[in-house]
Amino acid sequence: MSELSNRRILLIDDMPSIHEDFRKILTPNRAQSAELDEMEAALFGAPAKPRRAMFELDSAYGGEEGLAKLNLALQEQCPYALAFVDMRMPDGWDGAKTIEQLWLQDPQLQVVVCTAYSDYSWDELLDRLHAHDRLLILKKPFDNIEVQQMANTLLTKWQMTERASLQMHHLEHLVDQRTAQFKQASEALQREIDERKQLEGQLVQSEKLASLGQLAAGVAHEINNPIGFISSNLGTLDGYFQQLLAMLGAYHSAGQALAAEPAAQLQQMREHLEVDFLLEDIPVLIRESKEGIGRVGQIVKDLKDFSRVDTQQQWQWANLQQGIESTLNIVASELKYKADVVKEYQDLPEIECLPSQINQVIMNLVINAAQAMGAERGTITLRTAVQGESAIIEVADTGSGIAPETLQKIFDPFFTTKPVGQGTGLGLSLSYGIVKKHGGDISVSSTLGAGTTFRVQLPLRQTRPAA
Repeated sequence: MSELSNRRILLIDDMPSIHEDFRKILTPNRAQSAELDEMEAALFGAPAKPRRAMFELDSAYGGEEGLAKLNLALQEQCPYALAFVDMRMPDGWDGAKTIEQLWLQDPQLQVVVCTAYSDYSWDELLDRLHAHDRLLILKKPFDNIEVQQMANTLLTKWQMTERASLQMHHLEHLVDQRTAQFKQASEALQREIDERKQLEGQLVQSEKLASLGQLAAGVAHEINNPIGFISSNLGTLDGYFQQLLAMLGAYHSAGQALAAEPAAQLQQMREHLEVDFLLEDIPVLIRESKEGIGRVGQIVKDLKDFSRVDTQQQWQWANLQQGIESTLNIVASELKYKADVVKEYQDLPEIECLPSQINQVIMNLVINAAQAMGAERGTITLRTAVQGESAIIEVADTGSGIAPETLQKIFDPFFTTKPVGQGTGLGLSLSYGIVKKHGGDISVSSTLGAGTTFRVQLPLRQTRPAA
């Protein structure tokens, strides 16, 4: 049966004679009718009448039986389009109860109430069933033509309703498809936007590193020259002082052989000039100056090592521990008031990497660890190790920790827990991208209120181009 050509009718009435009448009206003997039409055409020369579509009529003699037949038809996917229901059926459900139960199972069923009298007024019945637009009444005794017209009209209505429902479902399906496609396109666009912004962020960071590298190279060139001659001058000055020290010793020895008055004058001048203090303090000042010059030279070297720009994007052999130390020197001012640094290093071989990018990852993790500290001074622990063919770097802090719902999003681009204007949300995202670019992995574990540990795993050898 086509979904849009349903001729199935269910009659629910407790009177067998009613069933017989409906059968004669709606399902007359097709053969006898055809013979009469042919005889009429032969006798009067009129064209044969087109045969009308026949109805399929099922009978039920009570409301419960009618509901059972309706459920069976629904299960077999051959629903009834129309039901004629007697209003007064003494045994079992009355018509109103029967219609309520039928519509609970099949809201699309068209219904005609058959009655000579009723326990309900028509308005009461419509209000009870909420059926002002889908319920008709057929008064007994009924006219054959009226029954046929009702059947044809309501079956057509059912078919139109089904057609409209199918079209609506089709439209809803199309809308769902379009919505899904739009959502996918929107998500793809958002991913592309995020990736583009992330790439722009990486480009900005690379440009910053390039500028920093160029600046460091220029600064190193300009500073190393004065550092060199200051260091040389301090060495020379130290030698001169040693010579002067020997001369002063000789003067002191010679002064003891002088007469009392000149000797007393020399001793008075020695005390006035605090020569003994100068002899002790000048070597200390020279030594501290040498240490300071060495410190400046080391800072310049660390700055150059940290910001070394991988312009050719080619893997380089690098010492991770040296990179960590350079990075710690660069961010020393960020750490000194917030945390003590504990170093738990194991011997590492040199690894293939882009050194400045790995330094950037370490710097991001160390600065995040420092910023995670509360009011009390904390501890940041850096560990290195080798596991198989991988180098391991861990940055652990005793800070405030990260909430579980936040932990899942910390590597997302532009996600930040910092106040507006104090964080771009790109630091950990860029670090994640750098580590993945190296064929490595970065993970995090955290306990709220106890601290956080970031773990970076990098391959010792690279098997693919750096680009």
